[in-house]
Amino acid sequence: MYQKRSFGASPRSGAPSRPGFSRSGGTSSSRPARAPYTAGTASRAPYKAGSAQSRPARPSFGAGSTGSRFSPSRPPFRGGRSSGGSRPFSGGSRPPFRRSSGNRGNSQKLDISTFINKAVVVEETEQRFMPEHNFADFAIDERLKANIIKKGYVAPTPIQDRIIPHILHGKDVVGIANTGTGKTAAFLIPLIHKILLNPKENVLIVVPTRELAIQIEQELKGFTPLLGMFSVCCVGGTPIGPQMRQLKYRNQFVIGTPGRIKDLIERRSLDLSTTKTVVLDEADRMLDMGFIADMRYLMSKMSSDRHTLFFSATMSKEIELLINDFLKEPVSISVKTRDTSKNIDQDIVKMKAGQDKLMALRDLLATPDFDKVLIFGRTKHGVEKLSQNLVKMGFKAESIHGNKSHGQRQRALNAFKDGKVQVLVATDVAARGLDIANVSHVINYDIPATYEDYVHRIGRTGRGNASGRALTFVD
Repeated sequence: MYQKRSFGASPRSGAPSRPGFSRSGGTSSSRPARAPYTAGTASRAPYKAGSAQSRPARPSFGAGSTGSRFSPSRPPFRGGRSSGGSRPFSGGSRPPFRRSSGNRGNSQKLDISTFINKAVVVEETEQRFMPEHNFADFAIDERLKANIIKKGYVAPTPIQDRIIPHILHGKDVVGIANTGTGKTAAFLIPLIHKILLNPKENVLIVVPTRELAIQIEQELKGFTPLLGMFSVCCVGGTPIGPQMRQLKYRNQFVIGTPGRIKDLIERRSLDLSTTKTVVLDEADRMLDMGFIADMRYLMSKMSSDRHTLFFSATMSKEIELLINDFLKEPVSISVKTRDTSKNIDQDIVKMKAGQDKLMALRDLLATPDFDKVLIFGRTKHGVEKLSQNLVKMGFKAESIHGNKSHGQRQRALNAFKDGKVQVLVATDVAARGLDIANVSHVINYDIPATYEDYVHRIGRTGRGNASGRALTFVD
């Protein structure tokens, strides 16, 4: 359910209060009902180990055979990506990756060398990025500049520095950038300015997961205090009724996942015929998740004369086709220089014959520097079971996966973000888009299905200028 927010100014007189909706900043407002909108979760619990004799051997690192076979039990892969369009491996040729067929659930093989890549020490003589602009230099509303300064933003990141001017000029853009590069602000800032210039403008932001949609809406609210803007978050896994009621009111921003947005259109709660600005964020992930048909459906419901912003971490043949179909003479901006961050130390945990994998993980988590650990598993059942086992061992752990409700996932995620739990065990639902500060380690308890999945999993650590470690269990 959406919670009311309290605002500093007096409500509009002569109108009933707007029930139960969150507002993206601005003065308090009460409004009469309107026709449907046309647009438009610390410290670790003590670890109690047994005697030294009963404790299993510590796992070895960096050693072992040249490969590891596995057969993940994953849903069928829809809308697969071309291997020819995949990204090169950082520091050399991409490690071998073979797929027996287009089905993502079939047997695959990734070379162990994929998971070993020592962090690079950055020399002082390395050229640092020098932005061409400060946020104060952009031709944007002064009120928006003031909000940006209040958030502590001074100099833009590379993607923000290069792409904001093009969006301000109304150009279609293609942004190729890793997660954690500031691309959310790169499109929110100029679009907020666009609406301030023309309050009748509407923006649709389409993302692959509910967590990313919620994160974007929270970022939006941070930029829009006192600007009188409203937003609605339309995601699956939550009751559709409150979203339908909220869409009866004016919302400058509609943020959501393709399936839920399509459902709302079919229920005639959302009309996109007058929406002329759309953001497709994490487009490659939406392609992987089989959302291509829904994406095409949404675009068909919009004006052909639209402003389209397209963001992806990879560039494949399928992505190029989408760009050709959805965008008109786009400006392409790429700030992607490598697959994995230079400051992520990557290694393997080589399991010996007869060694208990769970006990090996327990020993790792008992190590002092494993402060905030994100563990990835392959299946929803496996993730939940692993989380429960860790709790029984005395660790503070939570889990997120597709079988959990929206509220359960958000509480677990917030507890991890706030440091109330040491460990978050997750499926690949947490591999993309989520911005979680100070993750000390990412552990692949189950080997990822593809190299792209591996890249996005470990990208949750070592964000910005922070260092991080990624460990992958192999037999």
